[in-house]
Amino acid sequence: MATSQKFTTVLLVRHGTTATTGTVLPGRAPGLHLSERGQEQARTAAERLGSLSRTPKAIYASPLERTRETAAPIAQTLGLSVKIDRGLLECDFGDWTGKKLALLNKKPEWQKVQHAPSTFRFPNGESFTEMQLRIWKCLETLAARHRGQTIVCVSHADPIKAAVTYAQGVPLDLFQRTVISPCSVSALVLTNGTPIVLAVNSTGNLTELVPS
Repeated sequence: MATSQKFTTVLLVRHGTTATTGTVLPGRAPGLHLSERGQEQARTAAERLGSLSRTPKAIYASPLERTRETAAPIAQTLGLSVKIDRGLLECDFGDWTGKKLALLNKKPEWQKVQHAPSTFRFPNGESFTEMQLRIWKCLETLAARHRGQTIVCVSHADPIKAAVTYAQGVPLDLFQRTVISPCSVSALVLTNGTPIVLAVNSTGNLTELVPS
């Protein structure tokens, strides 16, 4: 394990629940805010992150409202200001943006989304491969900027799943097997070498998140 001066702990937080969570593919459409439940989830995440022994030194969020609203109580608890980074954005779902999941999963292309995502590009949107490369480059840049520190990155389910599976060396075509729940925390350690996964989809105590 690298020394504490050479690794960065990256805490990936999915945004809280919205009115459309689980029913619509919202993508990058503007104007979607946290529900009351989502706001409570964000406050709980803030309490959990505030209990860490290695206090995060920076917090970043995707530009969308639901991630910024999730990041706000975390930043307040940590005494930080939220910085926006487009590398943390949701996948660009193109023509599928805003469509109901019940309709999308009837499309023949849905099987590719679930079982062969590396082969799929959303119509007039982004491919899963592009999304994974984008968020990983973003995390590498932020980790290098905050070497030796812990940082928080508030993003979306698919980008977080893509980052976690990349760090694990899991093929992109299997990334749908990973669940990232609203306001869960997934923890990665980024070094100059092989990344390390400390936790995935954690909704419990974070005090033991230290590399061995």
